[in-house]
Amino acid sequence: MKRALGQATILLALAGACGAAESGAPQAISASYEVSRNGRRVAVMNETFEANDGGYRIVSESHAVGLLALFERQPLRLTSSGRLTAAGLRPQLFEGKRGDHDPRQVRADFDWHGKQLTIARDGKTDTLPLPPGTQDRLSIMYQFMFLAPDRSQRLEFSMTNGRKLDQYHYTVRPGVEIETPLGRMSTVHVVKQHRPDESGAEIWLAPQHRYLPIKMRILEEDGSRYEQVIRKLEIKP
Repeated sequence: MKRALGQATILLALAGACGAAESGAPQAISASYEVSRNGRRVAVMNETFEANDGGYRIVSESHAVGLLALFERQPLRLTSSGRLTAAGLRPQLFEGKRGDHDPRQVRADFDWHGKQLTIARDGKTDTLPLPPGTQDRLSIMYQFMFLAPDRSQRLEFSMTNGRKLDQYHYTVRPGVEIETPLGRMSTVHVVKQHRPDESGAEIWLAPQHRYLPIKMRILEEDGSRYEQVIRKLEIKP
């Protein structure tokens, strides 16, 4: 029986109810990450998570450093807001932009009643079917708090970045120890399954810190490697 459960594929859309009921959401989280590209430091990312009155709001701001700061003077600001449910986070609005007049800004509106997702980018708007449990690129990093990802071998979920909606498949490996600026940690290593012409992604989650991501690595199609590593983490229960 235990072996069968361990081999089962768990959908993020359905798997969170038990974890959420047991732990709930913390009142607030404050995290700071250092971002590098091909080993060179390019940005500092500061994030906050707040939960109150049955809702949540996440704000992420990335400030360019070094030479990149000469070209990207305004921070990249991502926001995700929505409701807290038995299955975790249910986004209602996601936005990403560098200032109010950024032509690259993106937006995703979640209509759960009508089962539709409206995405706006590059002056265009599209309405798509909204799969159950869909997350945005920011909320998904905090959705792990409501799951027990180390109890499964695979995770599947739908996610939007404001430009498109895709289905993601990850393999899960618990008990992976890594060194971090916060000390050596045992982590849950989550790896995106992808084709050779797609970007790859790896996430290291910390069970002792509510399964929050402490390290992330993205390999772009052109070979560029981005890493995001935790520098500071505060959780208010």
